[in-house]
Amino acid sequence: MFALRIGFLEVGWIDLLDILIVAILLYQIYNLVRGSVASRVFVGYLLVYLFYLTVKALGLSLLTTILEYFISVGALALIIIFQQEIRRFLLLIGKSTSFANNKWFRRWLLKQSSDVDQAAALKPIVDACKTLAAEFAGGLIVISKNDELVKYVESGQIIDAEISKPLLLAIFSQYSPLHDGAVIINDGRIRAARCILPVSDDDNLPASLGFRHRAALGMSEVTDATVIAISEETGRVSLAVNGELQYNLGIAELEERLRTYLVQPSQRQGLASS
Repeated sequence: MFALRIGFLEVGWIDLLDILIVAILLYQIYNLVRGSVASRVFVGYLLVYLFYLTVKALGLSLLTTILEYFISVGALALIIIFQQEIRRFLLLIGKSTSFANNKWFRRWLLKQSSDVDQAAALKPIVDACKTLAAEFAGGLIVISKNDELVKYVESGQIIDAEISKPLLLAIFSQYSPLHDGAVIINDGRIRAARCILPVSDDDNLPASLGFRHRAALGMSEVTDATVIAISEETGRVSLAVNGELQYNLGIAELEERLRTYLVQPSQRQGLASS
């Protein structure tokens, strides 16, 4: 039984569902490549494919054969053109489905619980960021959420110390051998300093942003961590969360966004009143 008939086409309910799912998928792909040069290629290829479907439905055999060859070769060309977008998409899927490095999953599986007071742990971080910004001292601080970030911790100098404002300021002092790279904080402790982070290849980032901001964004693209970047030139504070970079935040705004993203609801009251 068909839902409706359009000329020579008979469209059923399954067809409508298929069209809806494909439309949603295409919309998500377009959002992924929007604003880049690849977006124009994507739209052009989509128009050619729609033309191919029309020609095939009309029964134009010769033109259909020619377009089939073009589309088969074009599919390989799309993989090459969209390699960065495909990589970003796969990283996004991997981040959302990673169980091996997921702290929440292991706690559920092993019946472990976290006694870390996240609200209290954020206070010295925010205070250190305030001082670093005021003194125009660069900083890059990674705060884990669920992912353990073991690979990135091992890339730097292991510290494994309690979080404190003086320690963070000492690490990012221009005279410190650890000031290059990132500090990684996990479970209320400073795990390592001088860590190497993945660098984002997002072409939409302003040219004025340097390596530190690209590293912050790159880390937030491949993990669920939040990353604070403090500019050495301007003293401005930025926050990278879920592949988005939020620029020029005030200290109060930084504290609020960290609290919203990282702190459990039961602990938020304590941080707000401290």
